[in-house]
Amino acid sequence: MQPFIDAKELSGAVTLVADDQQILHLSAVGLRDIEKHLPMQTDSIFWIASMTKLITATAIMMLADEKKLSVNDPVAKYIPGFAQLKTADGIKHEIKLWHLLTHTSGLAEPPGDKAFAAKNLEQLMPTFLDLPLKFAPGEKWDYCQSSINTLGRVVEVVSGQPFEIYLAERLFAPLGMKDTTFYPTPAQWERVAKSYLREKNKITATSIKVLPQRIGHREHYPAANGGLFSTASDYARFCQMLLCNGTWQGKQYLSKQAIQQMTQNQTGKMKVGFVPGSSWGLGFAIVEKPMGTTETLSPGTFGHGGAYGTQAWIDPVKKRIQILMIQCADVGNGDDSPFRSALHESASRI
Repeated sequence: MQPFIDAKELSGAVTLVADDQQILHLSAVGLRDIEKHLPMQTDSIFWIASMTKLITATAIMMLADEKKLSVNDPVAKYIPGFAQLKTADGIKHEIKLWHLLTHTSGLAEPPGDKAFAAKNLEQLMPTFLDLPLKFAPGEKWDYCQSSINTLGRVVEVVSGQPFEIYLAERLFAPLGMKDTTFYPTPAQWERVAKSYLREKNKITATSIKVLPQRIGHREHYPAANGGLFSTASDYARFCQMLLCNGTWQGKQYLSKQAIQQMTQNQTGKMKVGFVPGSSWGLGFAIVEKPMGTTETLSPGTFGHGGAYGTQAWIDPVKKRIQILMIQCADVGNGDDSPFRSALHESASRI
């Protein structure tokens, strides 16, 4: 990562490589706050954005293991408004939880002002249920924030708990993910890495572009699609649980069968993902055919990236977890970034 910092491409970064039992590499380089000249630290906290989606999918599958729902259930079973959804031609369609998990639902994204006004996931639902479906469910893959936020609401309906409480009690606390939260405390905010924009020969500070005044604060709903903050070490614990077939340090969080469902190709030959050779599982991106950015990974590697360039990938063949934490506001396609390529190339030598 240091050459990117020297070239004013990044302010700083945290990298982590682990196997199924221990951390093999953890380092921090650069600065988490350029203006105050504060060094990046291994426990710096990052907005992980869409890496939240893997945790949301895990919550759904935990409930499926408990027989409280099935991924083949119609969403309308839990959110009645879904029974009225139609495509623009007026035809009604049934959306299943499976469609939400695989980004094949056809749901529209709500207008920003309406979404911003929602204070909880229940209030968010009508903002896109009033819109026509973009296509018939299952027709194609279309990366969908509304789908994942709906899954968060389903967790609330089925569990009887607010989404953030369910995750805290069922995943974060048991796994020891002490710095993973939708709502950082004042002390945690002091450790949050600043976000930056790249400009010619320099990088400048910027706010988080999604709800800049509200994300991370309690007046904003717990965004199941991308609202979490975390550290590299915290997220590694979650990944180790997945790599160990759902069991970590003697406690079972998911069945082996659930892990298999989540991490196997569910979308067939559909064109999916953000890099060539991808397929999609239940919430997870999968490296179907390693090439380009993913060429050092094994077929079947699964994971997800985030809007500001964060990455987490689990190679079940090599038993390796690779995590990159950065806060680059204009990273573009983070799944195909030079930062991700450098992570995989260097991690492959550990």
